[in-house]
Amino acid sequence: MVNKSQIAGLAKQLKGAVKKAAGKATGNRQAEGVADKMAGKMQKAYGDIKDKFRKVI
Repeated sequence: MVNKSQIAGLAKQLKGAVKKAAGKATGNRQAEGVADKMAGKMQKAYGDIKDKFRKVI
């Protein structure tokens, strides 16, 4: 089962990847993309843990 945190995390990762690619192509905003991508990974990980915890209980 997928929860809201997992979906939001994946969306942030995608947003970060797009910003990073655009930054690489234009020479700016690359760091912002990397930060967004990392935030998305952390949020998805939180969602994964939350999902596993729910299955245990």
